[in-house]
Amino acid sequence: MSKSMRLADQLNPLPFSRRGLLRLRRTEAGQSLVEFAMVLPFFLVLLFGLVDFGRAFYTWLQVTNAAREGARAAAVQLDGSAINTRIYNSICKTYPTSCSLDTTKMVITKTNVQGARGESASVNISYAFSYVTPLGAMIALLPGASGAGLTTPTITGYSSMRLE
Repeated sequence: MSKSMRLADQLNPLPFSRRGLLRLRRTEAGQSLVEFAMVLPFFLVLLFGLVDFGRAFYTWLQVTNAAREGARAAAVQLDGSAINTRIYNSICKTYPTSCSLDTTKMVITKTNVQGARGESASVNISYAFSYVTPLGAMIALLPGASGAGLTTPTITGYSSMRLE
């Protein structure tokens, strides 16, 4: 082969030529891409976990505060509909249009409302949390995750106050 031909091969080697493959094997041209492809799934799971954990924590704060507001309303001897109104007002700016949580996923349980003074009234709120990232589908693939309640977690808030 002539010297000019070898120079042309060096400048623009064919991907399947022997010289091109040998040059790629000696260099680190694709190493960073392979490392990125190996690390990307871990970073995505971490990102999905952060997003859903933040949402779950916010939901827990909202549900706990709503239960506290409902228990306070029950403590001052309000009826059941007024207690529900107080609970929904703590979650929503204007019920039912601008709520921070989906109120259809919420179950409110009130005990000893309108009871005797000095006894305690309690409000328990359960909320069916749903993931917004693919993390829930990934957790469902783990063995035993559905039995542990990880695929569809329920966030609960409980509060009890003495009737006045």
